[in-house]
Amino acid sequence: MNHKTPVSGVGLGLRRALMGPLSHAKSPPFDFMEVAPENWIPMGGRLGKEFRKFTERFPFVTHGLSLSLGGPEPLDFELLASIKTFLREHDIRRYTEHLSYCSDHGHLYDLMPIPFTEEAVHYVADRVRQVQDFLEQPIGIEHVSYYAAPGSEMSELQFVNAVLEEADCELLLDVNNAYVNSINHGYDPKAFISGLPGERICYVHIAGHFDEAEDLKVDTHGAAVIDPVWELLQHAYSEFGVLPTLLERDFNFPGEDELFAELREIGRYQQLQTSRERQLG
Repeated sequence: MNHKTPVSGVGLGLRRALMGPLSHAKSPPFDFMEVAPENWIPMGGRLGKEFRKFTERFPFVTHGLSLSLGGPEPLDFELLASIKTFLREHDIRRYTEHLSYCSDHGHLYDLMPIPFTEEAVHYVADRVRQVQDFLEQPIGIEHVSYYAAPGSEMSELQFVNAVLEEADCELLLDVNNAYVNSINHGYDPKAFISGLPGERICYVHIAGHFDEAEDLKVDTHGAAVIDPVWELLQHAYSEFGVLPTLLERDFNFPGEDELFAELREIGRYQQLQTSRERQLG
């Protein structure tokens, strides 16, 4: 893959519960970090100083929670103005958001699926372009886990690719979402990943999930990454080359040894892919 990604190596989502333990780690096995900007705006005092220590030490990206790109309400340009200031103040490399909606005359407190229709492609792509114009930089959009697909006229893959092309934006590839959706909706996750435009991938998410039933997985970010998801990460690397990859963990935080072991596992897969590419010349 030849296009320049905003970060490189292994990443970790920074949660406030992790700030204390990570601030004392001497050689943590990650290269960049990610935060949800809504969770840190506004910020000052002691917390602001602690956060600044991380942004001065590591490159950062952000992953938004509440812009509601597919929602019926107008885009929140007041929020975007705060995010733009936040990005500049902390020299943050990229802003990403979910390809979903989370508001309709109020916040829904969940990420709802956008109908996979031609009309929705045009609507969402236009809103993504508005965000990019306002922020004066490209953004990445993440294909989300979803549990129903009302009114679909095309596949998830067709929809995601159409939005990316029309909006001319980047993709945040989430291999756990691809796995969860493949089980819940009965498709081949490797084929889904292979069908994505690798040249648009800005970075990758990997995470754990909850097994509600054999045929129902719930994206939670509260458990260890399982082997089939690691295999999908390896598949993504074989398709597109080594990509910056970030571990998401939102709760049920393990001890430092277990957390760092998962991060080192990402690094191991990256090293394996690099070795393969060298052998192939």
